[in-house]
Amino acid sequence: MASVTPGSAGAWIAGARLRTLPAAVGPVLAGGGLAWKDGGFAAAPFLAALVAALLIQIGTNFANDYSDFARGADTADRLGTPRVTQAGLLTAAAVRLGAAVSFALAVAVGIYLALVGGWPVVWIGVGSILLAVCYTGGPWPYGYHGLGDLAVFILFGPVAVAGTHYVQLSRWAPEALLAGLGAGALATAILVVNNLRDIATDAAAGKRTLAVRIGPSATRVQYSLLVAVAIAVPPIGVMVGWWPPGTLLASGAVLLAVAPLRVVWTYEDPRSLNPALAATARTTGAYGLLFAVGCLW
Repeated sequence: MASVTPGSAGAWIAGARLRTLPAAVGPVLAGGGLAWKDGGFAAAPFLAALVAALLIQIGTNFANDYSDFARGADTADRLGTPRVTQAGLLTAAAVRLGAAVSFALAVAVGIYLALVGGWPVVWIGVGSILLAVCYTGGPWPYGYHGLGDLAVFILFGPVAVAGTHYVQLSRWAPEALLAGLGAGALATAILVVNNLRDIATDAAAGKRTLAVRIGPSATRVQYSLLVAVAIAVPPIGVMVGWWPPGTLLASGAVLLAVAPLRVVWTYEDPRSLNPALAATARTTGAYGLLFAVGCLW
């Protein structure tokens, strides 16, 4: 951040928070892999779903940056990577515009997906954007009331995986919903590390995340359980005959979470959780990619 010039392209890239994007990509890859397995892979809807997911994630990042700054949750005491608004790299108005443009582009892509998938896709798109904006914005930001974990689990899990599968095959598949449990667990684990790091500063700002409510010890357990769910989902799908054995590769991807898991349980300085957050995001992307590769076998 120190080398980034205010208002530059680098400032916008920093605001987009690229390291969070695997959380959006992984579930779409998993849904695409399942569509391939079921003989209904369609490149155009798959790519559109991927682009829409990325745009919504970027829009969410900008919206949260703006709202947290406006509510006083982002200050100079922030332990994570500095946010662009708080750091003075972009004005609050510019960040808000960035969120609006990202969501508008997602809507444009969503129109095509709605033509392909009908009203269910419309409701998914509208709901995703509303939840993105209201996470830290609006009159009752649910992220400030401990509901962010649930929203992330549902949207980045069953909704994203099954939704991607749906726009290609026009049917809701229970095996896609099951795959979403693993993807959603890891996406939620990213948020858990973030909130574990920020317990003290969030509590001081009145941001009552689930981590603030249950404390660091229980939050460590929560992170561990989410990783365990991600590991368990592929063997379950294989055992019930829904997925080919190759999908067990996804469980192997969770080995990438071993290092952050160790940090979560042993850290002393909350700042040391920043690399663990990035590693968890990479694990989420790798999980979806390897699951998709396993579906090709």
